[in-house]
Amino acid sequence: MPRMSDDTEELLPIVIAPAAVLKAKARKVTDKDTDAVRALVPRMFATMYRAPGIGLAAPQVSVGLRVAVVDLMPDEKPSPITMINPEIVLASTEMATREEGCLSIPKQYAEVTRPARVKVRYFDLEGAKKEIEAEGLLSACLQHEIDHLDGVLFVDHLSALKRNMIMRKLAKELRMKKDED
Repeated sequence: MPRMSDDTEELLPIVIAPAAVLKAKARKVTDKDTDAVRALVPRMFATMYRAPGIGLAAPQVSVGLRVAVVDLMPDEKPSPITMINPEIVLASTEMATREEGCLSIPKQYAEVTRPARVKVRYFDLEGAKKEIEAEGLLSACLQHEIDHLDGVLFVDHLSALKRNMIMRKLAKELRMKKDED
């Protein structure tokens, strides 16, 4: 795998809500996508680390494929996970609430309730079938990224009132930033 440098030409622009690509369901990766995915994943990691974030889904960089990368950096050491065609195969009935944010909804955070534990099945970059069981932050992150592949944003888990408040605040901040430029 190519090394993940911080070279700016490797970085991908992160799409900001309410862009249509964020609401579209990404298509499954097939064998014919292999070269594109191999080229995309290192750039996704570089983009995510630079942001900085702990997860990034392909639709967030305008690619409509079921690819997501995650790295919680436990103990400040890289621990990258590449998920191709991930699916949640088991979710606990027990729920957990934690604050979430999103690189596509910058500087906006809200409490989101999701299953406390999940089991996710996916393929890695070499095409090997993998499973991961997760709880805590990793569980929330995996669910958040898989939601992106289904056209769902974390704000879609909130009440209409909270969602509208966050999206209006984001729109206002983006307008102010545009006026500064």
